[in-house]
Amino acid sequence: MSSNVKHIILVMSGKGGVGKSTVSTQLALGLVTKGYRVGILDVDLCGPSIPYLLKLENQEVHQCEAGWVPVYTDESKSLGVLSIGFLTKSRNDSVVWRGPKKTAFIKQLLSDVFWEDVDYLIIDTPPGTSDEHITVMENIKETPCDGAILVTTPQQIALDDVRKELSFCRKTRIPILGIVENMSGYVCPNCAECTNLFSSNGGKSLAEHFQVPFLGTVPIDPRVSSETSKYVGLTHPESQIAVSYNSIVDRVINPN
Repeated sequence: MSSNVKHIILVMSGKGGVGKSTVSTQLALGLVTKGYRVGILDVDLCGPSIPYLLKLENQEVHQCEAGWVPVYTDESKSLGVLSIGFLTKSRNDSVVWRGPKKTAFIKQLLSDVFWEDVDYLIIDTPPGTSDEHITVMENIKETPCDGAILVTTPQQIALDDVRKELSFCRKTRIPILGIVENMSGYVCPNCAECTNLFSSNGGKSLAEHFQVPFLGTVPIDPRVSSETSKYVGLTHPESQIAVSYNSIVDRVINPN
C-alpha cells in the first residue's frame, strides 16, 4: 500500500444487498465535501458497483511508472476510484475466477495503484468473510488501518450475518469503527414521514451487545435514490438521510 495514503477504512457487510457500496460512496463524497482527498478501492470483484454508483462506467484505467492511475470524478482529483469494473467490457460481464487468481488481482490492486496524497482510502469489500478479506488484511499491514464500518439492514438474517463479520474483525484484529443500519425505514416522498418496513433498532442493539459504536440509521428515501454520484448532504440537506450521513462522516473524522 502506498505511503501516500494516510487513513484506511474498510466497509464490510455480512451479506450482499445491504447497501454497502452506497455507504462507501456517500462516505467518500461526504469526506470530499469536508476538503479531504479521498480514494475508493473496490475489491468486490464479482459485484463491482462503485463505477455505476458514481456514474463512471466506460472509463478507462491508465498506467504510469508508479502503477495504475485511478479514475477521478473531477479535474481537482479530490476523489479517485479503482475497480475491476473499469476493466470489464460491460456491467453484465461476470468475473469467473478461482480463488488464487482473485487473490493475486487484489494484491495487485493494493500494491500497484498510484494514489496521490490521499487522506482517506475507502476499501469497499465483498460480502462475507472470504479469501478476499484475508488478502486485504495481509497486504495493508504496513499501513495502519483505522478500522471497519459494518453495514447491516434491520432484518434478523442480516444482523445474524453481521455477527460473523464482527467475529472476523476481532479474530483478525481489525478495529471496528461502528455499525450502520441501512434501509432503516421508508421515507414517504409526499409527507416525508419515515415508516419502519422491517424491525427497528436491530443495529443499535447489536452494537450495544458487542460494545462497539453505533454510527446511525439510514432510511430509504426515493427522492434521493437516483442521485448516487452526489453527496446527499448537498443535494438534499434537509433530508433524514443527509442528517445521518453528516453524522457518520463527522464520527469517522473524529472517532473519539
